[in-house]
Amino acid sequence: MPTYEMPLLIRIMNKPETFNALKRVATAIFDRGGIIRKIENLGVQDLPCKLSFRGSTYRQATHFLYYFDAPPSTLTSLTDEYNRDIDILRNKIYKQETPESIECTLHDELLPPVYRKEVQELMKIGAKQKRKHQKKQFSRKLTYYPS
Repeated sequence: MPTYEMPLLIRIMNKPETFNALKRVATAIFDRGGIIRKIENLGVQDLPCKLSFRGSTYRQATHFLYYFDAPPSTLTSLTDEYNRDIDILRNKIYKQETPESIECTLHDELLPPVYRKEVQELMKIGAKQKRKHQKKQFSRKLTYYPS
């Protein structure tokens, strides 16, 4: 199962109501065979622009980040359920990309640039391109002389 990240905007409520809203989100993930990896509370923040939602205008919201694993086929039903919840202002599910592993050693980094493998490869490529694009020189030797 791939890992997903879901930023969640919840309207400002007291603690028990916020807890119930977060519990509804978590049970929806668990019911569809998902696993929650982490929940981050980013606190109450101002929205970049006012948000009109179900007849009310919001200028602030409580921000949460859910990190979870779930089957890809369940994402549409999750977003559908969250769109129907009256306490959730905005939600979006993103697939979390795995970072590429970069192999680097300190010894290679401390070498002067001329001795590094990457620089030597670039110098070879540059030499090939220089030979390819070299122009022929004009020859001043004439085979005949005008009279």
